[in-house]
Amino acid sequence: MDNSKIIPEKIKEKVQHALRYYPQLNDVYIEFKIKKNIKKSTMQARPTFGSFFKPKKDRKYLILISQKFKISGKEFSTLDIPDDIFIGWIGHELGHIMDYQNRGKWNLIWFGIRYLFSENYIVKAERAADNFAVQHKMEDYILKTKNFILSHADISEVYKNRMRKYYLSPEEIMVLVAERDKMKEVLS
Repeated sequence: MDNSKIIPEKIKEKVQHALRYYPQLNDVYIEFKIKKNIKKSTMQARPTFGSFFKPKKDRKYLILISQKFKISGKEFSTLDIPDDIFIGWIGHELGHIMDYQNRGKWNLIWFGIRYLFSENYIVKAERAADNFAVQHKMEDYILKTKNFILSHADISEVYKNRMRKYYLSPEEIMVLVAERDKMKEVLS
């Protein structure tokens, strides 16, 4: 990795693994930062404030990673979850950055406003990030992450329903994989 990525040592190997699926992001500045707590999120990808108004090629991004996350009153250490699940979570966040890279500055600002105030737009944005991850062949990791959440006994139905509402289901992911593979077959 060059100096366009700032990654804490304790997650470096897992993050680099996820980044291999996104060669288009090789020259994109991304800082990964572990935070004590992120409100309403386990991980969060966003452009840095100073780069919002810069051309796409000059934007910088930040992926915040909460040290811990609480679900149903039970606390989990994000850094201790199985590697494949962590990689899937990072892959999803990198999907957001791919989405942001495709947006002009005003579109990106409008995106942020809609994300803050429209539940329907949150669904659209989260599904787009999952879609980018699948298109970059991260479906095994994304599925493991979803299955970890959806089948974990200590995770409440409220949280699981939030996952079902905002993100692609395992079945939808498999449909996207089949479509991607069929398109690849047609093109070759």
